[in-house]
Amino acid sequence: MRLSVNIDHVATLRNARGGHFPSPVEAARLCMAAGADGITMHLREDRRHVRDADVLGVRAEVPTRLNFEMAATEEMVGFALALRPEACCIVPEKRQELTTEGGLDVLRAGPFLGQSIQRMAAAGIEVSVFVEADAAQIQACRALGAQAIELHTGAYADAAPAERPALLARLALGAQAARAAGLHCHAGHGLAFDTVGAIAAMPEMEEVSIGHFLISQSVFTGLPAAIAEMRRLIAAART
Repeated sequence: MRLSVNIDHVATLRNARGGHFPSPVEAARLCMAAGADGITMHLREDRRHVRDADVLGVRAEVPTRLNFEMAATEEMVGFALALRPEACCIVPEKRQELTTEGGLDVLRAGPFLGQSIQRMAAAGIEVSVFVEADAAQIQACRALGAQAIELHTGAYADAAPAERPALLARLALGAQAARAAGLHCHAGHGLAFDTVGAIAAMPEMEEVSIGHFLISQSVFTGLPAAIAEMRRLIAAART
């Protein structure tokens, strides 16, 4: 199972003071050297963390499986088609949110979502959609031409331990629905050392995207150590 490291908050730290340090491109290099399988970057409309040049720099300078997170807008579709990352994940985006709050409502999305998916897929990009573990939403992703889904794990990761089993069971059903629909299954949002194992243990799961926790943990242990421990926990769960 792949571990894709989201480096957005390296840019958040840089932006707090301006200038060029810490560099998201250098962070991507370090992540790959430490054993990550890919890099995730979310270029938001307001450019609150990574900027265009960060994404372009990683694409040009770091050999990696780049997962480009984006809202379904004409600007971002155009950027993705020029960038040609290995993967794009379409996410909901609101200006006022601190972070992504939930899955995209594919059932209520307009025709532009399907058009965006088809345009990027035709360019050879693996397109996933960030959704809740809901069978109808997952089937709708398949109908629009997506090749993968990313299950939103935020509610599970943030819940009290006693509440997690029910949420985990729902995620497991979502992963099974993805496989039944012929979709690759990924997961992400809020995962940490104590929550990744149960997700990694799902046989349908092919990739997890983890960012905020790993960047935060690296303040105390360094990024290579944080990634190494996350990889160890994933490997133990898969075994």
